[in-house]
Amino acid sequence: MTEQSNPTRMELLKIKERITLATKGHKLLKQKRDALILEFFKILKKSKDIRSKLNVKMKNAYSALAVANAYHSAFELEAISLANARIMDVDVQVKNVMGVKIPHLISDIETRPYPSKGYSISGTTSMLEQCIEEYEQVLDMALQLAETEIAIKRLISEIEKTKRRVNSLEFIMIPRLDEQKKMIAFKLDELERDGFISLKVIKRKLERERGLL
Repeated sequence: MTEQSNPTRMELLKIKERITLATKGHKLLKQKRDALILEFFKILKKSKDIRSKLNVKMKNAYSALAVANAYHSAFELEAISLANARIMDVDVQVKNVMGVKIPHLISDIETRPYPSKGYSISGTTSMLEQCIEEYEQVLDMALQLAETEIAIKRLISEIEKTKRRVNSLEFIMIPRLDEQKKMIAFKLDELERDGFISLKVIKRKLERERGLL
């Protein structure tokens, strides 16, 4: 429903200013939406690449575990696994993309020294060390995948929000303001015509009155 506006020159000027502001806002929001969409596809591709590599890495890790099983008993593997268990330290850095906070997760997996890994190099075989290394890489890649999944969800949410605002401006607010502007301009023209006609009538009346004197 169209808002009722006073048919004045001042009101017409205000409406025009609101249209200019809404048009600029619409343009900026479209640019933001496009930038977010580009970032979304960039991260989506990265996520697919990581997932593909993770699948390959998982197969390698399972194969390495099978080889380690041939050289170590189940008891040895379980003992080393329990000794190696620890809370992983993760540093969270934030990247700001058009107002969206994208996390960057950095773990300490690759930088952990052997003493903190829970086993001795001299007490293990190269097959077991390879197995542990493969699974550490799996864990690190899983962390990278989680990072991209979080980013994708946040970007989708912001893209949808921005699209709603763009559509609201494009299909509701700006057309409504345009309609108000046309209505005020039409009423002002009517008032101007009415005033002009009234002046002509008054002028003729005055001329007739002068003619009678």
